[in-house]
Amino acid sequence: MKHVVIIGNGIAGITAAREIRKQSDFKITVISKESKYFFSRTALMYVYMGHMPFENLQPYENDFWEKNRIDLIHDEVTSVDKENRTINLKQSSELKYDELIFATGSTTAYYNWPGQELKGVQGLYSKQDLENLESLSPRIKSAVVVGGGLIGVELVEMLLTRGIEVHFVIRDKHFWGSVIPEENARFLEKWMRHHKGLKFYFSSELDRVEGNDFVDQVVLKDGTQISCQFVGIATGVKGNIELAKSTELQTNRGIVVNEFLETSHASIYAIGDCAEVSNPQNKRKSVEQVWYTGRMMGETVAKTICGTKTSYDPGIWFNSAKFFDIEYQTYGIVPPVLSENFEFFHWEHPTKPIFLTFNFEKISMDFEGINTFGVRLRHELFDQWIREKRSVQFVLENLATANFDPEFYRTFENEIVQKFNETYNTSIQLKKKVWWQKLINN
Repeated sequence: MKHVVIIGNGIAGITAAREIRKQSDFKITVISKESKYFFSRTALMYVYMGHMPFENLQPYENDFWEKNRIDLIHDEVTSVDKENRTINLKQSSELKYDELIFATGSTTAYYNWPGQELKGVQGLYSKQDLENLESLSPRIKSAVVVGGGLIGVELVEMLLTRGIEVHFVIRDKHFWGSVIPEENARFLEKWMRHHKGLKFYFSSELDRVEGNDFVDQVVLKDGTQISCQFVGIATGVKGNIELAKSTELQTNRGIVVNEFLETSHASIYAIGDCAEVSNPQNKRKSVEQVWYTGRMMGETVAKTICGTKTSYDPGIWFNSAKFFDIEYQTYGIVPPVLSENFEFFHWEHPTKPIFLTFNFEKISMDFEGINTFGVRLRHELFDQWIREKRSVQFVLENLATANFDPEFYRTFENEIVQKFNETYNTSIQLKKKVWWQKLINN
């Protein structure tokens, strides 16, 4: 019987295990040094904030794995002998495999700051990170969060719920500068400033962390000193690829894979945060460390291992997140800096935390992508419109159809279309006919 071994029990690895079980009777083993059971990593913050216990982050009962004949090993892989297809473990006996999947995820990226080894300096990625933060929290009065991306925002929100003063240190002139336009960031900053105990430090970088055993303060590159008992490192993540390097697989920023998620060695695959697609399609990035791409990679590699060789196609880019109480969605391409020959159209509600940014080509008016804050739109429609190369006028005409739940949410499509017409001297009319139902019925 073929034996498939998966290193890593995040969303990518567990999806692969479940899909392989659905399609085959292969022996399946999942190895993780972090935790025995799979949990929802994206919900770690809600455990800290008291919204749920950690056990509720596990979507499956503990006996699920035995019932589905998926063997779990809570141990660390020390080496892989790819010629003999053997895995060596720190505490357990060696394993033989026929097919091997690296789903080793990612970890917090540190940049060799002096003092980063002090107690109270950490990221927020693993179960152990959450446990460590919980143990430190009673002594934290003031915290510094370094890095203006999603993890940084989550850490800020978490700490504020405990009444901890937070100093938010951001290298760019606005947060999430590598992902969203400045107009979007300024909108979010305005609403985030409503939360007491939060101070921003834009265009600032960490120079060093000071203290004896525990952190006492940080010093920024401009000489600013901030007294604190905790430093949250949120300067991005990097793929866990050291094991792959020692196995002599081809690596770059991640473990390099082809369109079938195959590595440079036969019968070894890589999926999820640790994988780097050598030739990404649809203007996607080669490394995408987000939840749903890990799930899609797991589904794809399972088909190939089970006999139906399938290429990885994540389609049009989309993502979603939450900035405190403001929901964010993006479909297609909305770059942080406006691309040549393209135009941004922004619309902001005068009193509510709602903001939309449309990206389109100046001459053809082809719709390229949209960022939305505070409203929910239908992913399937925007995916279809971008694939069909619809114009921004078409998107605006049918914006009411894209509203996720107009029955319960007040809509603002008329105001958005009116401003676009005034800005670009057009005469777009908002369509009232909802052809979404036709799409569903077909």
